[in-house]
Amino acid sequence: MVKLTMIARVTDGLPLAEGLDDGRDLKDAEFYKQQVKALFKNLSRGHYEASRMSVETGPYVFHYIIEGRVCYLTMCDRAYPKKLAFQYLEELRNEFERVNGSQIETAARPYAFIKFDTFMQKTKKLYQDTHTQRNIAKLNDELYEVHQIMTRNVQEVLGVGEQLDQVSQMSSRLSSESRIYADKARDLNRQALIRKWAPVAIVFGVVFVLFWIKNKIW
Repeated sequence: MVKLTMIARVTDGLPLAEGLDDGRDLKDAEFYKQQVKALFKNLSRGHYEASRMSVETGPYVFHYIIEGRVCYLTMCDRAYPKKLAFQYLEELRNEFERVNGSQIETAARPYAFIKFDTFMQKTKKLYQDTHTQRNIAKLNDELYEVHQIMTRNVQEVLGVGEQLDQVSQMSSRLSSESRIYADKARDLNRQALIRKWAPVAIVFGVVFVLFWIKNKIW
């Protein structure tokens, strides 16, 4: 069964819409929503391998597609057919782009398209029972292929993102420290030159002053 559906903007991870549910049929609903938000965060940083992917998490699987800088994600039971999950997302994508396409880039607040929930709930009901004639026909549709879509583990996916962030942060820190060391090195060289030539400059200064005084007196 389809348990959870969320739509987000890939460029910044901003949630745009969510399939509202009372959560009574989903244990630890908030935990899985946090995982979804973490996935969106990774996607906004460019940490994804494909525009279509399945990510296993506990007894469930996140399926997502990325189209037009928008990520459409649903969480289903592991036993739920992968082909139906992605066809469900395709239906959401087509309608969301048709209704809200021109406003996606300018959306400034989370869940700006919360009214899209009405369509999400209606479409979700059509996909819940895998044995309806409609869904059996979709499962038998040979033109819609999902075998090439990768399946990964959620810890692996989130872990890759964290590792890349750590590498990026370390690189930035090393770059900053290198600039600091370079500045310090220039300061030390400047101080060494001052210590080396200051006595000579003082001697010349004293000689010049004495010479000037002598000329004034005579």
